[in-house]
Amino acid sequence: MFPRNPSRRRLLAAAAGSVPLMLAGRAVAEVAAKEISVPEDPTKVPGRPVGSDGGYGSRSPFETEKRLTELGNPSQITSWSYTPLATQIGNLTPSGLHYERHHGGIPAIDPARHELFIHGMVEHPKRFNMADLKRMPSITRMHFIECSGNTLTEWPGPTAKTVQVTHGLLSTSEWTGVPFSFLARNLKLKPGAAWVLAEGADAAVMTRSIPLDKMLDDAFLAYGQNGEAIRPEQGYPLRLMLPGYEGNMSIKWLRRLEISDRPYMTREETSKYTGLNANGMADKFVFDMEAKSVITFPSGEMKLPGPGRYEIAGLAWSGRGRIRSVEVSLDGGKSWYPAHLDSPPEPKCTVRFTFPWRWDGQPVLLASRCTDETGMVQATREDLVALHGLNYVYHYNAIQHWAVAADGGVSNV
Repeated sequence: MFPRNPSRRRLLAAAAGSVPLMLAGRAVAEVAAKEISVPEDPTKVPGRPVGSDGGYGSRSPFETEKRLTELGNPSQITSWSYTPLATQIGNLTPSGLHYERHHGGIPAIDPARHELFIHGMVEHPKRFNMADLKRMPSITRMHFIECSGNTLTEWPGPTAKTVQVTHGLLSTSEWTGVPFSFLARNLKLKPGAAWVLAEGADAAVMTRSIPLDKMLDDAFLAYGQNGEAIRPEQGYPLRLMLPGYEGNMSIKWLRRLEISDRPYMTREETSKYTGLNANGMADKFVFDMEAKSVITFPSGEMKLPGPGRYEIAGLAWSGRGRIRSVEVSLDGGKSWYPAHLDSPPEPKCTVRFTFPWRWDGQPVLLASRCTDETGMVQATREDLVALHGLNYVYHYNAIQHWAVAADGGVSNV
C-alpha cells in the first residue's frame, strides 16, 4: 500500500452534517445532508447547480482525511485530536483538520456578547467587545501551534504507529488579530508590570501566566484563521496567539488579561505542564517549542509499491525562529544530506521540505533533523533522555526514525 487512497469508483457521500446548532433555544444554522452521485463519465451529465452546497463549499467526497480522536482521551470533553500530517498538501493545515486540545469541551459563545477585560497593573482598565477589537490595527501571520505533549508517546521508545499519532498535535494556520502591544500602549502599563494572566471562557477556565516581554514582542489577539473566523474548537471568537510557545498557552475563548508583577502559579503551570527530571526536580515555565522535524512521507504504516524514485517529504519548525536547514539520512543518522525547503521559512512557522530518493528495494532507516536560525540542532532521543530522564512527558523533539523494509512496509523504530 502506498499512502492510502479512497476508492475511485462510483461513490455516494454525505455533503454535510444535518445536526442543527442550538443557541439560546433557537437554531442558528442547519445544513441538510445531501448525497452526491458520481457518474462514470462526468462529461455526459450536467453537474450539480451552483449553491447546492448551502453556499459555504465542501471538499470532494473522495477526500476523506479527518482528525483522529479516541486515543487515550480521559473523556469526550477533556480530550484531543490529531492532524493527519501524512496527507497534508503544502504547509498550511486546513482549519477543519487543525489538531484539538480541550480541557472542558468546546464552548458555544455568541460573539455579540463576548468581551475581553484587560485590567490589573494598567492605568486604564477596559472591556472590549469583538466590534471594538475588529476596528483596531491588525496583523496577519502564519504560525504553527504545537501541543507540548506532541510526540510524548516516544519518550520511553518508539511506540506510536503513524505520524498522525507521533506528531499530529501540530498544525499551522494563517492567523489575523490585534497586537497586544497596541492595546498595552493605549491602556498604559504601570511601572513594575512583568506578567500577564490569560484566562479562557471555557468550562475549565483555562489560565496561564505569560511574561510581559513575550506579550509585547509578538503576541496578538486572533479572531481570524485561514481567511475566516476562528473555528469554535480553536477559540471562537477570540484566541491569544503566542508564536512559538507551547500550545496550551495560546488561550482559547480569551476573555480576560490581568497584568501583574509576578506569575500567578496556576494549576496548569504548577501541577500540570511541568517537566519532571531524573533528579526529581521539576521544570516550570518551559515555554519555547524547540527545533523539530519529521518525515511525513514515507511514514509509519505506509507501504511502498516497489523500488523506484520517490520524493521524501516532511515538515520542520522551531518556536525560537526560522528554520535554517533540514537534512535527511538514509542510514539512521550515520550520514546526512541537505533537503530542499519548499518555501522561504517564516519565523515560528512550519516549512515543508523534500528530498529526491531512489529506493533500491533494500531496507533503509530514514530520518530528518533540522537547524533553526539560533543554531539549535534537533536533538536525538539519547540526548533528551540524558538531559531529562524518562519521566519528562512534554517537549519531546527528538529525531524520528522510520524503517523501510524490503517489502516496502514502513514502521516506527
